[in-house]
This record gives sequence, C-alpha cells and structure tokens, in this order.
Amino acid sequence: MSFWPREQPRGGRAGHDRHSQDQWEHQEGRGRPEHGFHFQMPNPWEQQQPHPTTQRDHAPVADPKNNETIMIKIPAVSWKELQYPSGKLGAVPKRPEVIDEQKQMEYLKKILSSKVYDVTSESPLHFAPNLSKGLGVNIWLKREDTHPVYSFKLRGAYNMMSSLPKEELEKGVISASTGNHAQGVAFAASKLKTQSLIVMPRSTPPNKIEAVKNLGGNVVLFGDTFDDALEHAKQLSQERNLKIITPFDDEDIIVGQGTVGMEIGRQMREPLDAIFVPVGGGGLLAGVASFYKLIYPEVKIIGVEPHDANSMASALYSDQIVQVFDIGTFADGVDIKRVGDETFRISRELVDGIVLVDKNDIAAAIKEVFEDTKSMLEPAGALAVAGAKAYCKYNNIKGGNVVAITSGANMNFDQLGSIADKVESEATFATILPEKPGTLKSTLSHLVGSRNITEIKYRHNSEKDAVVFYSVWLSDVSELEDVKKQIESSTFETYDLTNNEVFKNHLRYMVGGRSNVPNEVFYRFTLPERPGALSQCLDALSPRWNISLIHYRRQGTISADVLVGLQVPDSDMGEFNERAKKLGFEYVAVAYDDPASKLFTYI
Repeated sequence: MSFWPREQPRGGRAGHDRHSQDQWEHQEGRGRPEHGFHFQMPNPWEQQQPHPTTQRDHAPVADPKNNETIMIKIPAVSWKELQYPSGKLGAVPKRPEVIDEQKQMEYLKKILSSKVYDVTSESPLHFAPNLSKGLGVNIWLKREDTHPVYSFKLRGAYNMMSSLPKEELEKGVISASTGNHAQGVAFAASKLKTQSLIVMPRSTPPNKIEAVKNLGGNVVLFGDTFDDALEHAKQLSQERNLKIITPFDDEDIIVGQGTVGMEIGRQMREPLDAIFVPVGGGGLLAGVASFYKLIYPEVKIIGVEPHDANSMASALYSDQIVQVFDIGTFADGVDIKRVGDETFRISRELVDGIVLVDKNDIAAAIKEVFEDTKSMLEPAGALAVAGAKAYCKYNNIKGGNVVAITSGANMNFDQLGSIADKVESEATFATILPEKPGTLKSTLSHLVGSRNITEIKYRHNSEKDAVVFYSVWLSDVSELEDVKKQIESSTFETYDLTNNEVFKNHLRYMVGGRSNVPNEVFYRFTLPERPGALSQCLDALSPRWNISLIHYRRQGTISADVLVGLQVPDSDMGEFNERAKKLGFEYVAVAYDDPASKLFTYI
C-alpha cells in the first residue's frame, strides 16, 4: 500500500532521491490535505463517522489558560466511546474553515528565537538499528530523555518562566504536575534564582516527588488526580499571588516544546516521512506541528495516545474539546482528562491524526528501546515508539524514515514488574480435568507438547473436577494459533486467558478457597496508589456486606485494580451501587460469564 508523498523532499533536505513507491499517501481512503507554509487548505477531509461524544453528562472544568476559576461546561465521555485498531490513523481532524495564518507565523518566529538553550542543549537524534531491522523501516529516536530532568518538559517550562517580567518572577511560581513538568519547573526556577511550588497528586510515584525536591522545588501533595492538583494550584496561585506555570496550554510552553521539531529539521539528513509524538495535554504535539508543518508540510505529524487515555483523539474526532472521565493511568505522564484549548486549536489545524496503542504495545516499546540504547524509558516516554511500530505494522509500511520522540525516562522502579509481565511472550490457559491420579501430567504433555511451561497452578478441591492454570512460552506471537489448535484437539474444556485482565491482574495469584459462597459478586475497583485508599474502599462496603475475597497487588502506577468479592443479595444491589458511587472510585462488575470468573468457582 502507499504511504509517503514523493513530490517534495523530506526534512528540508532538497536533492534527495525519492522512493519509487508512494507508501504514505493514502490512509483509509483519504488523500493528504493541501496545507503547509502558504496555508492552502480546502479542507478535503470529512469526519469519519458521526460524533461519538455522549451528551448525557457535562463536566465543570476550570479554564486552564489563566489563574481565574472560570467554570465552563464541556461534554464528558468515556475512553471506550472511541476505539479503533492499534496502529490505525484515526481521529483525523476536520480542518477549520478559517486558518489563523498570522498566529502560525508568530509561533514559527518565536520557536526560532526560543530561550531554551540557556539551560539545555540540543537533544540527539539516534538511529535505532534493532527496531529498524525488525520493522523494515528506518526508526530514528529523538532523545528527549537525555535532558538534565530526563524529559522534554524543561523546554516549555524554562521558555515560559524566562519570559515573565522580573517583578513577577521574583515572587516565585506555582505549577501542578504528576512528575516531569514539575521537574522542569523546579529546574528552571533554580536556574532563574526563584522559588517554585509544585502541587502533585498524592498518587504520584515517590521517585518523581523526590526528584522535584532534589531540584529545589517545594512540593504540596493534594488530590488523587492531575485535575485535582491543578485546581488546588490555581487556588494557591490566587491566595499567594504566584504565576501558575501550566503544563501544556500556554503559548510560551508550546513554543518551548516546538524547538523539538526545529531540531529534528536540522538533524535529519535523510528524507523524512513522519514524526510520531506522544500526547498528554497536547503541548509537544502542538509545538512540533507549529514548526514542522510550516516548513515541511509534506511530513506527517502523528500523535500517539494510550487507547484508554485518548483525550486528544476524542476531541479531534468530536471536533470539540471533551473531558475523558475514566482516563487510564498506565502511562501516568499522559493521563490528562482534557487537552488544552490552544493545543486543540493547533492540532485541529495541523496534525494528521492520532494513533492509539495498548499497554502491551507500550511495554514492548520500552524493552526494544532498551535493547537499542540501554536506556529505560517510562511508559509515556516510549509511547511514540509504540505508535510508530504499530502504524508501520498496521499499514504494512516498508522503507522510508520516521522519527519517534522518546519524551521521558523518569521510570518508577516499582512499575518494572508489571511492564515485564506485559512483554512476556507467553500464552495462558485454564483446563478442566477429571480429578484422577496421573491425569494432570499426561494431559499437560498432550496439550503443550515439548513447549516450555512458564507457570502452572493447581490445588485439589473437588472429588470430581480440577482446574489447572498454566502458561506456555511462545517463541513468536504467531505460535499462539498453533497452541490453540493443539489444545482444541483434546476433549477437555479449555479457556484462553492470555488477554483476560481479571485473571492476569488477580486470579493468577490466587489458588484455593471455597467456591459455594451464597450471593457472591465480584467487583474491580480502580484505586489511587496512596495510603488509605484501600481502607477507604473497604470501610464503605464492610461490615455492611461480608467480604468473601480480596486481591490487590501494587503495580507501581498512580492507580491499581483491586478485586473484591462480596456477599450482596439481589435486594441490596441498589444500596450497594449507591455506596460504591459515593466513594468516587471507578468500579466495574466482573460478569458471571467472564471465563476467569467462571473458572474461579471451581477452585
């Protein structure tokens, strides 16, 4: 299939030979928009489908562009309302009828004269040989993880703070962040010889809190989410007359991040086809697009988001800003519920679309970047690499050059275990066997053959049946289908649990116990990883209802799942849901027909 337009040189390097195949031209039946330096944009791209935005609810959100708490209402949506295959270019913007050409020229000029190089140097652009060989595409890594604070956030923070009037800067600054922006603000404040106050959620990983303190920042912990911290920061900024340094929705922040795109234009000596940019609030995406689309309009600028943290994709798809109320937190650096007003405006004008990836894609990208660079990226830092890989695989791209921005390396060490679990090349099954001596050994030998068993769980509990959980090592993902066929050839009832979240996160660690508990229901609660959150949840439910089962395992992220079994009669379900909703934590019932739930009743 075709992907790259071949009529113009890439990366501003005129004179390069063009590839004969036009691999990057067409996506889902769409041509490329005619836009760029002269802004000739007839808007040929139509919306893909009717808006997915659910108007059933609205969320009051404070305007992030100033210190005032001006309440506005925007549609509240779930990340589940906009999903498409990993690697597909979706959320293609509907271009506005009027383009603010003067504003875009102002951004370009400011990027070219940014002050970021007072405190940091140009980050390297490294070729990734192993990634490139595996994909058949030249992958270049823009190493934003090499800055003094190990992320790109220093650029925007310093650019904004150094632009403040002297008397305002001397008072000190305040900001809200889950980690990387906080470190950028603290570092910039120390260089500018002023004080910084950083409001961080109580669920922020300890390593990021300590890093801010070590850079001279004063930390206040408040709330469970970034939005809670931001609201408190705005309140404190008014009380103490401090300038708030927003993480993404400010022109000076966007200009600072835009220097990443300027550097890529200088560094890239080969024809460039696309830049993949991680997206949280959209500051980096807007900044890169503001430079690159004006200078090299033929290069695709593609945002990448986790499939369960798709606030920019949801906004572009709906053609309006929305608030994603149930945002995922695996990549805690991009778990932003609402993108910025200005970042959305720029993305709508210039960005080509958004690629969504899942946790396994991100975990695999962390591993592969480590193998190429020996650097350990955080999940948000590996997001663009995951997106580039997924895009090239989905569209069967071969040849050409792409840049993926590795945006941060502030890894929480506690999260490494859960990341490694997602990278493991194994398939997990459960088989129901007759409880007879010798059956376990002979059956497993038949089911998996000579393949390596990486894990097995079994406990005698019934005179009739037994349930065996086991994992099998796969040398290649394609081998999964062969294993399934071999298992299906047996007469035993077998379930594939390879992608079952209830089993992977909870039941695989639990063997034994009663199964005939009356009125038992299972729920998964998503709790912030902070002291007291688990007790708060259990206190609301017990002793009103008996807890029959519980499993929690620290994941090293800012939130984690807790599996709770409760004895709740049907007549009490209304009261139960009222109590659960008042807690304010997300929760979902485990369906009775969920394979993991059904099998657990055997144990």
